[in-house]
Amino acid sequence: MKLFTPLISDPDAPLARANPIAKLGAALLLMAVLFVSADPLTTAVVLGGLLAVMPLTGLPPRALLARTWPILLVAVSVGVLNALFAPEQSGPLLPIGPFTLGGQNLVNGLALGLRLLTIAVVGVVTLATTDPTDLADALVQQLHVSPRFSVGALAALRLLPIFADEWQIIRLARRARGVDAGRSPLAALRIFFGELLTLLVSAIRRGTRLALAMDARGLGGRRCRGVARPQHVQAADRLLILAAALLAIAAVAAALAARSSRLPFS
Repeated sequence: MKLFTPLISDPDAPLARANPIAKLGAALLLMAVLFVSADPLTTAVVLGGLLAVMPLTGLPPRALLARTWPILLVAVSVGVLNALFAPEQSGPLLPIGPFTLGGQNLVNGLALGLRLLTIAVVGVVTLATTDPTDLADALVQQLHVSPRFSVGALAALRLLPIFADEWQIIRLARRARGVDAGRSPLAALRIFFGELLTLLVSAIRRGTRLALAMDARGLGGRRCRGVARPQHVQAADRLLILAAALLAIAAVAAALAARSSRLPFS
């Protein structure tokens, strides 16, 4: 699957029909708990709730896994590195090759990796189930954000599929010129950053042309703008925010009940 290609959910799914601002509010509630709490039980409860509502997102499981496996790899890597290179190893010592890993450090590392993974899943589900146009309209109508900012954000999101195609073209062009890393991981890394730099230069040039075109069309020149697609906050949207708040409270309560929470106010 191409890099930068957005995930597309079923537009008839319950979460896909929800107001974008309601989804952002629910995501912020869950992320606030995950940022504040370092307890693995809190993270596990939130992740379990997210997995339970995954059928309501309308996202194909195979496509979701294909696009999020790098996040899983990064989360596991961060957890393992923090466990191996901690200043002190506490708990039962486990010899792993040249390293000595403490049991408590292993638990802490896995908890950190699980928390990073859960935060990423919250963000991916929120953005993947939100149409960029609906998000821009909701930002203006519900949060009264400047139309110049909201339309700029919409344009940036709409460029992601174009960047996916350009990335593929850059890779094919280099392959046609005989640029190949072979079996060398260092050469593959060097080629990857070279392709990324080429894509960055192309993105800056395209963004500059797009900004000039938007200014030429008078975007932001008038403060009075009409609403072509009204966005309303309905009862289901309020229930979504309430459900996220209840999940966050349940996660903290479960950790406090197990006497394992490390929240600052516990």
